[in-house]
Amino acid sequence: MKSAVETLNPTRVRLTVEVPFEELKDSLDAAYKKINQQVTVKGFRKGKIPARVIDQRFGRGAVLEEAVNDALPKLYTEAVNEAELNVLGQPEVDITELKDGETLNFTAEVDIRPTIEIPDFSGIEVEVDAVEVTDEDIDKAVEQLRERFASTSPVERAAEDGDVVTIDLQAKVDDEVLEDGVAEGVSYTIGSGELLDGIDDAVKGLEAGAEATFTSELKGGSAAGKEAEVTVKVTQVAARELPELDDEFAQLASEFDTLEELRADSRKRLENMKQYDQATQAQERVLEKLLELVEVPVPEKLLEDEINTRKHNLEHHQLGQMGLDLEKYLEIQGKTVEEFDAETKEAAVKGIKTQFVLDELVAKEKLNVNQEELTEHLMRRAASSGMSPDQFAQAVVQNNQVQLLVGEVARGKALALVVEASTVKDTNGELVDLDDEDEDETAEGSAETAEEAPAAAEAEEKAPEA
Repeated sequence: MKSAVETLNPTRVRLTVEVPFEELKDSLDAAYKKINQQVTVKGFRKGKIPARVIDQRFGRGAVLEEAVNDALPKLYTEAVNEAELNVLGQPEVDITELKDGETLNFTAEVDIRPTIEIPDFSGIEVEVDAVEVTDEDIDKAVEQLRERFASTSPVERAAEDGDVVTIDLQAKVDDEVLEDGVAEGVSYTIGSGELLDGIDDAVKGLEAGAEATFTSELKGGSAAGKEAEVTVKVTQVAARELPELDDEFAQLASEFDTLEELRADSRKRLENMKQYDQATQAQERVLEKLLELVEVPVPEKLLEDEINTRKHNLEHHQLGQMGLDLEKYLEIQGKTVEEFDAETKEAAVKGIKTQFVLDELVAKEKLNVNQEELTEHLMRRAASSGMSPDQFAQAVVQNNQVQLLVGEVARGKALALVVEASTVKDTNGELVDLDDEDEDETAEGSAETAEEAPAAAEAEEKAPEA
């Protein structure tokens, strides 16, 4: 077999392959054997029909077609390996010549990973928010904890802001009660904004047993997005009582004996959260600077697939769970279709470029992923997906996605390497020293967020078929 490579553009090549007919012998034998098992010829036992009879009865062309279909994937893979190409996705194969007994010639156009030159990134400088925890931050955190330990007691008066009311709801659209528009015994805190628009004004001033009607746009259910006439009946009004902020509250709400100790712990927790946010911010801004330094051509077909994947996931998974369609989502976001398409394309381009650049760094720096790192990453991914580690691991293995996870960890390590070499200062002009462990963890998150499982990773997982 002879093959040649023609570069069509930085991300696409055309392979021209010439195959001597004798190299198709195994595939021809397999074709005759397969046809033998599928057909019946009078006078011959099944599976024992001579090749010449098959040619006479069913045509040599049918045999050649079966043989070529069998041989093409292997021949294509051999040509790719011989040329040392890093291909993406499926090739477009065209048989240019097939002469029985002489030769098989074909071409295969396919996307490839572009050649990327990683420049010196040690000069990257970024600025991040300073880690500052104020007394007001601590007051807010303690107050939120206090809210969680609030108690309620029924009162015989009209409902006010902050009260917890028990209500019955009935929604009508076009004067018809919706099947899924009736609810009883719903507990609602006035002012929380957790139910329908307009409900706060409707229930304020009502005592137990009173009801009111208001108009609101339904957020979910069978009539999501439609205007409904909603009747709300208050069955109970309860006042919320907050515990006193003292040492007794600290003992109730935490493992600490004094309120002072509780506030000190709140400060420490807030500092840790802001340090993590700071590290994440550093990762994202360093990544943006790195991408600005590198010229990365993006394969058109890969970009098209990535855009379609992102749109599909949004429309059929994320929005579907919220009872929204794309049109309603764009209305809520205040965006046009053109703006949405532009943003989706921009995000897809960034995701693909991120993966290409970080994968090149992984190869250049010879970064490896050990079992412990993979396990830690799997645990984090399982937690974020709401699955147990065992369930998540089983799903990963069943879907052949182990290498995808390995790639995520490796790219996280590559980004951490860039951050370590960069200069990171906070808004106060102070150098920021990012802890190595936090740096690796946030780097995996930043790289993964930018990529959002781009099509490039999936394309390489698929076996080429002609």
